Amino acid sequence: MKLFDLSLYLVLDPDLCAGIGMVETARRAVAGGATMVQLRDKQAGTAGVIETGRALKQALNGSGALLIVNDDVEAAIAIDADGLHIGQEDMDARTAREMIGPGMILGLSVETEALAAAVDPSIVDYTGVGPVFATPTKADHKQPIGFAGMARLVAASPVPSVAIGGLKADHVAAVFAAGAKGVAVVSAICGTPDAEAATRRIAAEIRKARA
Repeated sequence: MKLFDLSLYLVLDPDLCAGIGMVETARRAVAGGATMVQLRDKQAGTAGVIETGRALKQALNGSGALLIVNDDVEAAIAIDADGLHIGQEDMDARTAREMIGPGMILGLSVETEALAAAVDPSIVDYTGVGPVFATPTKADHKQPIGFAGMARLVAASPVPSVAIGGLKADHVAAVFAAGAKGVAVVSAICGTPDAEAATRRIAAEIRKARA
């Protein structure tokens, strides 16, 4: 049984985090209450992702926050990350599971009810549902689904879901009301003047929503 807390899921963006870097952003966010940190860097190449990922793993050591690598199976294995997150276009979930083994967390992005319902809980541990709103951090994202769409995807998913796509502290209550187990944020933390304070604000809303 894998234990993980999706509640405050930070997705790192190299451009937005450029001011203080991804590792320092993650360190501050975890100090503020982030429970999971995803390394998403499409430009770095596997070697670059491994280098950043190892530094992140060291920074998060002992914090209780888990490190997830986006898309790059080879990097996730080399870093000994806690998990891998893939999209529908990246690779087949079964293939990913075979490569990472049974112990690593596997997350899968789903954009439609059909995709959510098709998830095999013996392979995938959680789904990323969205985008809830349009977001500039992912230029090629699918059509935004809104809170109503998100609720349908969460209901269709046989595994816990984390919502993503333009979400901020003000949206937390609606995300949890729709049945999601967490909120994934990028710009609400990355690139803010004080990443720890920004995270604390979201964490406070999550505590309220879960109460």
